[in-house]
Amino acid sequence: MRATLRWAHSDLRTHRGEALFLVLATAGVVASLLLATALFGYATNPWQRVFTQSHGAHVWLHTDSSADAGRLAALDGVDEVAGPYPTAATSVSARGSRASVELRSTAQRPSVGRPPLVSGHWLDPATPDGVVLESRLARALLVQPGDTLEVPGTARRLTVVGLADSAEPRYRPGEQPGLVWALPAAVPDPGGQVIGLRLTDPGDTSYVVQRAVTVLGAGAIGEVSTWQQARAEAQGDNRLLGQVLGLFGLGALVAAGLAVHGAISTRIRGHLRDLSVLKAIGFTPGQVVRVFLLQHLAYALLGAVSAAALAEALGSRIPGRLGDAVGVWQGLPGHTVALLVVPAGAVLFIGATTGLAAWRAGRVPPVPVPRPAATPGGRLSGVARRALGVRVPPALVLGWHTAFPRRPRSLATVARLALPLLLIVVAVSAWTTLDRFHSRPEQVGLPTTLSVRADSGPDERGVRALLEDDPQVAAAYPGVETAALVPGQTATIALRGLGTRAEPYPYSLAEGRPARGADEAVAGQGLLDLLDVRVGDWVRMTVGDQPQILHIVGRSIEPENAGRVISTSLDTLRANDPGLRPTLYELRLKPGADPAEVAGRLASAGHGRLDVHAVTNPADGLSPLRAVVAGLIAVLALIGLIELLTAIGGTVREGERDLLALKAVGLSPRQITAVTVTATGLTALAAVLAATALGLPLARWLIDAQGRSSGIGAGIAQGPSALLVVLLGAAAVLCAAALAAVPAARSARRRLADTLSAVA
Repeated sequence: MRATLRWAHSDLRTHRGEALFLVLATAGVVASLLLATALFGYATNPWQRVFTQSHGAHVWLHTDSSADAGRLAALDGVDEVAGPYPTAATSVSARGSRASVELRSTAQRPSVGRPPLVSGHWLDPATPDGVVLESRLARALLVQPGDTLEVPGTARRLTVVGLADSAEPRYRPGEQPGLVWALPAAVPDPGGQVIGLRLTDPGDTSYVVQRAVTVLGAGAIGEVSTWQQARAEAQGDNRLLGQVLGLFGLGALVAAGLAVHGAISTRIRGHLRDLSVLKAIGFTPGQVVRVFLLQHLAYALLGAVSAAALAEALGSRIPGRLGDAVGVWQGLPGHTVALLVVPAGAVLFIGATTGLAAWRAGRVPPVPVPRPAATPGGRLSGVARRALGVRVPPALVLGWHTAFPRRPRSLATVARLALPLLLIVVAVSAWTTLDRFHSRPEQVGLPTTLSVRADSGPDERGVRALLEDDPQVAAAYPGVETAALVPGQTATIALRGLGTRAEPYPYSLAEGRPARGADEAVAGQGLLDLLDVRVGDWVRMTVGDQPQILHIVGRSIEPENAGRVISTSLDTLRANDPGLRPTLYELRLKPGADPAEVAGRLASAGHGRLDVHAVTNPADGLSPLRAVVAGLIAVLALIGLIELLTAIGGTVREGERDLLALKAVGLSPRQITAVTVTATGLTALAAVLAATALGLPLARWLIDAQGRSSGIGAGIAQGPSALLVVLLGAAAVLCAAALAAVPAARSARRRLADTLSAVA
């Protein structure tokens, strides 16, 4: 054991840099996997916690006031019924901020969908104008218990008495109204009602919705929301961040394991004589294997433990959503298990790859096998000899020959180096895709910047004239958005009519053509998947008690409502309902216009009758992804550096046997150095080309697959520019050449006796 430890200590002193890089790479990989685990827990558990605490309803039905909720209690699969609660759609404002809300009347605290209070208290008859706000809505309005809300267009005032969490679909400006609980006296003129259904089996949600619509009648149903939709919205961006971290963490773990395997294999080839001496003095094959295995397991264990300790101690202090996710994750039941399993799994994987390479060391015979006089592939090819004859620089010809002498080994080196480079190309593609959402939003389903909703007072022409008179508004597209029941009556989708045939709305199409004719429409990927239809099909939906049949002629990129949107022109909807008038206006601003300034100006000009807000960009919630991608690129670059140093060491050792021959034919030490540098640069160039050729289509496929699964749809991926790819490739090749220069120069200037000893 003492001899084993002494040999391991001597090897560590010789390869300090390599050991440090392995520790840092392992720490980066484990940290990425732990953060991914934290984000997955953070994405799922907060909503599940609220749903459980509130004894939430699995289905919420928005109906007209005449619907008989009592008939739903007798449906198979319905365990409890909440409500009906009378509702009224209105707007509230506070501190200059305005939001669309649903006032929900309740005389007592609900038993199903019972919102857990965050602050303040529940409704009290002593405060008849008191309301309880959903916490996300309260954050948007910047209000706390005790603040007062105004109802635009009226003299009413509402007092905030409490804030509560809700497991229902969350507030989204311009898309989903916020939820406000109030006493019946505060909802004097309800326009409908909402009914909650808690099911015995959540898996029967679609069946129960279909039965409920049949019982109440399609004309009585305004909108249906389910627990799956609410959970998906709550997980949203956090789950995507977790998927990105997990994917790259696993990829980096595989790259790190292969780098360790390559490093040990290269060192075994370079120290065959030392291993034979160890066998000759009494080391058994098992002891030789244990030397390498325990040594690299110690490196991996040190990195994994360091990452786990840092994540536990400092993870919650990371700014932004990552820190919040780690803080919540640390309080979850499975936190301790994950904190142990993730580092242990990484160490075991690295140990497995190490063991495969160390097994070869145990098979080295105790008597050194004489090296062959000429290695396979050692002769110059005819092309190489002709190249030397036409005065091609010897360093280039011999460098190519040195880089690719044996096909299997050289391909393995290129593959190990290409893997981290490939993942870096994918990471950079993710970065540029995020930039596309901000720099060219019109290409990813966001052609407009502001959305305006008008109260019932102003007429259509007056509102549109007011909007278009603003000097920084390029176009104002009138429209309506309503909920529609899908065929089978199992869910509702968003039906939009935007623009007119004379001034069509500029949809971002990924497939098909724009909707120009009567009854033509474009749909999001989420709707196509929900209805199992494709471009070219006809679909039938129900709005109230009126059927609407549309021909899908294109697939649009839809960032809203999980892509469950079908869009046509306002003229098409008016053909079915001549009295339809616009309820919203989408504004396209002129280049250089400040959205906040324009929104403030329009709100002032509307005298409180216009609700103006910025169109939500889905990339805004992914801002932490930039820091994540930057960190992952650093980890992958570190792993690539380990593999590069391994390749350089192997090239230098393999070149020692040719050193005398190169000197004998008249090459100077500088030329010999250039041979090694060229060989390393060509290996790096081959890895860069392979990583680029595979990484760009892989990145596009992964990003588009994520787009399809989220409902936005394929067609959002944006690869890096050609200039950026060239710069990254050039940086990798130049870095490889620079790192190879010092050891190559040192080897070229070795003494004759040392060279003879190496060759013997």
